[in-house]
Amino acid sequence: MGWGTYFLFMLPGLLFSLWAQSRVKGAYSKYSKIRNDAGITGAQAARKVLDASGLYNVPIQPIPGQLTDHYDPRKRTLSLSEGVYNATSIAAIGIAAHEAGHAIQHQQNYAPMKARTAIVPAVSIGSNLGIILVIAGLLLNFTGLAWVGIVLFSLTTIFAFVTLPVEFDASARAKKALVSVGLVDGGVGRGTESQGVSAVLNAAAWTYIAGFATSLLTLLYYISLVSGSGSRRSN
Repeated sequence: MGWGTYFLFMLPGLLFSLWAQSRVKGAYSKYSKIRNDAGITGAQAARKVLDASGLYNVPIQPIPGQLTDHYDPRKRTLSLSEGVYNATSIAAIGIAAHEAGHAIQHQQNYAPMKARTAIVPAVSIGSNLGIILVIAGLLLNFTGLAWVGIVLFSLTTIFAFVTLPVEFDASARAKKALVSVGLVDGGVGRGTESQGVSAVLNAAAWTYIAGFATSLLTLLYYISLVSGSGSRRSN
């Protein structure tokens, strides 16, 4: 198999990823310029959502970068990027509430999140070592070694798959929480804030779908390489 086959596998995933990224950037750019009616910052919105769930002990800290927001279940810390922590935009409260949603998942022992956290160490090793073993197995004509590499690399695809319900659920929690704490009208009034929060979080969801699709296509490509190699040896 040559470069043509590689691009046949990977081009759809690449185009999908570029499209998803453009949606995120477009939604974020639009709603990061629109101030929410309460004039509340992302950090303040996250605090309200966390406190409403009794998570008073989860600290919120600023971190550098754009869209680098995340919740660390090991440290039980919520980190918000520069454009979210002190910003009073609709995008800021949506993203902040989404990350707070992960903290709530952690509190409630949400099964997909527990599974994702549990496989992180294995994924960190498998993603790199797997590719090395696949290449080594092909170069050495050792199909068994290549298949071990595929099994290790498949952990990356499993991780991307498990990430989907974790992220979708966090967004659903964020939308409900913002309404329940009185920061978003839920579409009852003008609905501008509800629409903005949904647009930003729904766009972000596509990046996770694209990530899974790309990982799956990469896995299928490696499988086709090893399968083809094994067939040639048998002949």
